[in-house]
Amino acid sequence: MNNLTQNEKINKVGDDKIVNILDVFKYLLFHWKWFALSILIFGGYYWYQYNKTSFSYSRTETVMIKTQLNTPTSATITKSSSFYNMVNVASEILQLKSKELMRQTVDSLDADMSYIVHKGLRDHELYKDSPIQLHFHNLKANDNKVVEATIISANQVKLEGTDRLGDEKEVTINFNQQVNTPFGLLTVTKNPTFAPSNIGEELKISKVSREAMTGSILSRLTITQMEDDASLLQISLEDANPQRAADIITAMIVVYNKYSVQDKNQIAVNTAEFIKSRINIISNELGDVESNIEQLKSSNQGIDISTAGEMYVADSRQFETDRNTIETEVKLAEMMRSYLTNDKKETLIPNNTGLVESSIESQIQEYNTTLLRRNRLVEGSSTENPIVKDLDQALDAMRMNIRRAVDNTIAGLKIKRNNAQTAENKARSKTMEIPEKQRVMLSVERQQKVKEELYLYLLNKREENAINQAMTDDNIKIIDPASGSDAPVAPVKIKKMMMGVGVGFVVPAVILLLMLILDTGIKHRKDIEDGLSAPFLGEIPLAHSKKSKEEITGNVLVSENGRDPVTEAFRILRTNISFMARGGQPPQVISFTSAHIGAGKTFSVTNLATTLSFLGKKVLMLDLDLRKGTLSSKFNIPTKKGMTHYLSDASLSLDEVIYKTGIGKDVDIVPIGAVAPNPVELLLSNRLEEIIKELRTRYDYIVVDSVPVEIIADAYISNRISDLTIFVLRSGRMDKRQLPEIERIYQDKRLINMAVVLNGLRLDSKGYGYGYGYGYGYGYGYEIKTETNPIKKWFKKLF
Repeated sequence: MNNLTQNEKINKVGDDKIVNILDVFKYLLFHWKWFALSILIFGGYYWYQYNKTSFSYSRTETVMIKTQLNTPTSATITKSSSFYNMVNVASEILQLKSKELMRQTVDSLDADMSYIVHKGLRDHELYKDSPIQLHFHNLKANDNKVVEATIISANQVKLEGTDRLGDEKEVTINFNQQVNTPFGLLTVTKNPTFAPSNIGEELKISKVSREAMTGSILSRLTITQMEDDASLLQISLEDANPQRAADIITAMIVVYNKYSVQDKNQIAVNTAEFIKSRINIISNELGDVESNIEQLKSSNQGIDISTAGEMYVADSRQFETDRNTIETEVKLAEMMRSYLTNDKKETLIPNNTGLVESSIESQIQEYNTTLLRRNRLVEGSSTENPIVKDLDQALDAMRMNIRRAVDNTIAGLKIKRNNAQTAENKARSKTMEIPEKQRVMLSVERQQKVKEELYLYLLNKREENAINQAMTDDNIKIIDPASGSDAPVAPVKIKKMMMGVGVGFVVPAVILLLMLILDTGIKHRKDIEDGLSAPFLGEIPLAHSKKSKEEITGNVLVSENGRDPVTEAFRILRTNISFMARGGQPPQVISFTSAHIGAGKTFSVTNLATTLSFLGKKVLMLDLDLRKGTLSSKFNIPTKKGMTHYLSDASLSLDEVIYKTGIGKDVDIVPIGAVAPNPVELLLSNRLEEIIKELRTRYDYIVVDSVPVEIIADAYISNRISDLTIFVLRSGRMDKRQLPEIERIYQDKRLINMAVVLNGLRLDSKGYGYGYGYGYGYGYGYEIKTETNPIKKWFKKLF
């Protein structure tokens, strides 16, 4: 069961990762200087962007869409005039947002011209407050041109820009003179705002493409209905100049009303043309009938035929009256059918003429409204537009329905007329004695009466149509003129700065969290305890010594009475070592090893030995790194004899290889001597046990600097002499994924009485350390490096 638990712990590394919000907060707080630097950078950048971005102002205008419900009754003289002012709120909003309307508005205000003055970092749009005005005479609507203007004096201005070939040109011209320049034919005039203080002022004058300006304005234009069932609209526009925003909204309403009135009057114009043509025809027919009457009377030599037909008139008066009425209605209906048959589909149908019934007139009104809508869509797109095609089909169906309704009306009237004719014929049958001339005379007089009534009716409709045309009203009425605050709506300083601070906070937070998530290195004691069951002896902080490399002997940073973190850490390590007793005896031979180079074994050896000497103990440092001798290189030893000589020469005594170090109170060292070509054979010799046995009698502690495990076999071979093996792990350099292998070393007892120390731990935002790093040498080994770049030194010291 114990073995199963140990194996599970070996494979447990990285499985039980519990995210603690407080730990994450402390981790981020640890790097507060990065946040401060990021906020400073991004806050400064967004402050720069705020001061560089042009101000934007908002203007809002309230208008009312005129409908039958909100139009005064006094504005309507006749019933039919109401058809000229029928509107739909939704369609009006869509038309106000049309590109063609905005193009006409831009042209009416010359809104595609921009006059900009640069103050500080920001550009300001002058619009009508510009001291000068530039007129391009040969540029097209969609051309672009940029000119830099400098007012030289009260009479001259200097222009700079590029010609057609892209070359920079400069010209000086007088005001109010048309001049042909490299930028085109132009004229510069003074505005009423021109003042002597404007002399020397520099302006950027831009002619923007009309299409580009139209799109830009529409993107900034918003139209909202104030209530769902209300005809009040709120039109808002944001622009770099508040006066230009107000002028654009007002001009847009004026242009829209102008074209809406033209559309409405088009129906009245078509109706007037129809009535005029019919009056001419009836006038000619009436003249022919009167000529026939004159001829009949002349041929009868002045005999009064009416007297002879008194009996007929008495009997058939009522039938004649009915037939005349019906005849008139048939003629009117036939005239409308003739117009529907002969005129083109694209023309409007005359309305309110009284030629047909009121139900047919309402259909004609709907047809004319749909046709006008279809024509406007064709002007804005093409006849291939799917909506236009749908409207064409609807118009064909509506025209067919109108023609069918007129035919049905004519058929009904003819039946009534035939009935009246039959009754009249019966009455006339009683008057066979009336001469044929009398009947002819009555027929001609009847025709005269019908045509007179029709002629008068058309004259009346002509005047009525003219009145309606004169009373055609605008669709939109301005309720509240364009207005708004003089303070810019964008950019907002607080919003801009808060965004900069937010980005400055988020960027380092994301980077640091990603580094935390992706970093698999060992950082803290908890990382080791989660992955290893070996005893944990202590943490050695990273520190930067204030002394130079030459002033430090053997990399010793501890002091006897010091209160610095490094000294305290080695005191704790010294105390914890005393608890690692074997068989009731505290460890006397302490070996240091690691998983890889650069973990800080040599540093730990020298400082632990010094710390042990502060207790009045005799301490010896033994360098068993027979391949590189890193520990030996830390001390200025005058002789070459050392551990390799002792192991290889049986005649050499122990006293010949022991040297004073000059650190601590009583710390000696046995260096390696010369680099051995056969370190494994030397370490396997019995001389190693002999020297350790004798050293145990002379010294209280023997601190051994061994080699990293796994790289070579030396560490396992020499470990037989140890009472305690301290495995040094370097914070930030040791990967958590290597902990299972170290756990196997501990469980397999390949190292005697193994314990773990974490080296290079950062304690606070500044960190501590001994001011040097490690580098990989030949085969394996260590190499002291000192940072020489002053910028990097300062950067590391700061962060």
